[in-house]
Order: sequence, then structure tokens, then C-alpha cells
Amino acid sequence: MDKEKKNENKEKEEIKEQPEKKNDVKNEQEANKEKELNEQISKLKDELEDVKDRHTRLIAEFDNLKKRSAKEREGLYNSIIGDIMSSLLPVIDNLEKATEADSKDEEYKKGIELVLKQFKDVLNANGVKEIEAVGQPFDPELHEAVSMIQDENLGEKIVAQEYRKGYMIGNKVIRHSMVVVAN
Repeated sequence: MDKEKKNENKEKEEIKEQPEKKNDVKNEQEANKEKELNEQISKLKDELEDVKDRHTRLIAEFDNLKKRSAKEREGLYNSIIGDIMSSLLPVIDNLEKATEADSKDEEYKKGIELVLKQFKDVLNANGVKEIEAVGQPFDPELHEAVSMIQDENLGEKIVAQEYRKGYMIGNKVIRHSMVVVAN
């Protein structure tokens, strides 16, 4: 009998152990699934960070392209306007000379002055500005020196006279001022 009871107890214990083994297998499977899910989540987070990084870089690149395009358009516009206006500058020079000439007919002289003013207004409307020269320090980027004089009243490398006006649009010089430099 003892043997039978022992066998029965053994069988009961084995039966008890089987659910525990099943639970251990289930727990291990759940742990594996959780591990796989965590790995997938980690991969997805990495992919998301990569996509965010590429998106941010793409936006920055697009902004830089817009800025560069705008700058190129402005430069091209200024270049075209500069070319057109530089072809009109000799006309303005001649009108200025005509206003300085003596004339018996004052109405004629006023007419020339009005046309000159109108030309200068067109230049200003297109962003073209005269380069100030007389009394300014000589700047080779703005002025073209044609001669030098000695003048005690002016400092060294100061523009004394202007033979021809210079013009610029924005930061670009259309025509350099033709000047006489002192000392």
C-alpha cells in the first residue's frame, strides 16, 4: 500500500508540476514576444528618428535654396537694371552739360532741367544712386582717379573734383566716378 500511495503521490506531484511547466513555457513565450516587441519598437523609433532627421535636413535645404534663388534673382535683376541704366548714363551726362551751358532762352533751359530731373527720378525709382565723390576719401572701388593735385586745404587722398559722376545699384557699381585726388 505504501507503494501505491507513493505512486499516487508521485502522480499527483507530476500532475501539479505539468501546469507549472506549462506556465513556465507560457511565461517564456510571453517574455520572448515582449522582447521581440521591444526590439521592433526600438527599430521603429530608430527609423522615426532617421525620418525626422532627413525631414529636418530637407526643410533646411529647401530654405537655403529659396534664399539662394532670391539672392540670385535680385543679383540678376540688379545686373539687368545696371546694364540698362548704364546705357542711359551718357544721356544724363549730356543733359547735365546742357543745363550748365549758357542759354539766352530760360524756358529752353528749364525744359532741359525738367528732362534731367525726370531721368534722375527714373534712376532713383530703379534703385540707382549717385556716388558721392567731392570731399570724400578716395575709394578705388567707387572712384577712378584721372589725376592728382596738391591742395593744402584738403587732406591726403581726398577727392577734389569730379569729372564724371559715378552710379551704383545696391552694392554694385554701374560706373565709377572719374575724379581728381588731392595730395
